[in-house]
Amino acid sequence: MSDFFLDPVLYTGRPASNAGRLPKELRCYDLLEQLHIPFQRADHSPADTIAECAAVEQVIGHGICKNLFLCNRQKTAFYLLVMPGEKPFRTKQLSHQIQSARLSFASAEALLQYLDLTPGSVSILGLMNDPDHRVQLLMDRDVAQAAYFRCHPCINTSSLVMRTSDLLDRFLPYTGHRPIFVNLTAEPDSGEPEKRSPEK
Repeated sequence: MSDFFLDPVLYTGRPASNAGRLPKELRCYDLLEQLHIPFQRADHSPADTIAECAAVEQVIGHGICKNLFLCNRQKTAFYLLVMPGEKPFRTKQLSHQIQSARLSFASAEALLQYLDLTPGSVSILGLMNDPDHRVQLLMDRDVAQAAYFRCHPCINTSSLVMRTSDLLDRFLPYTGHRPIFVNLTAEPDSGEPEKRSPEK
């Protein structure tokens, strides 16, 4: 972690200056303010290791979610899966629950096209960039029932914390995305290995 930067301060709201911030990050702050959704913010380098993620968690006080961008075998249906960081992702278990052909990780090109995101910065806030609702949100019930939700502002150099109820009752109604709630477990299905992805 010698080159990893982490501001130890947990800020309230958007940055004081827009300098060095991407337009898509600033659009996140604009929308959250428009929807009257309060949030706290931690600034850091991209967290690529378990130790770096743990350090960010220490500042924000909440666990990290997995955010996975998926597609069906035919690449005709796209999904954003939000699940607890400690749970393994097993395609068979999820595919069965949503009655889909076996799922796989969608391409970086599709991620950019549909959500204006890049690998490593996958975030539920990217749904604001999907006005045609090409992406179906899948949310693990443990995430939906938690008091607080943590995500990137469409770039992985900051992490936000907000109330889950604000996400469900304000943000998603605004974007028009209706989540499908799933129940993912840590139990393996017929020996199927965990699928790993660089997306967080």
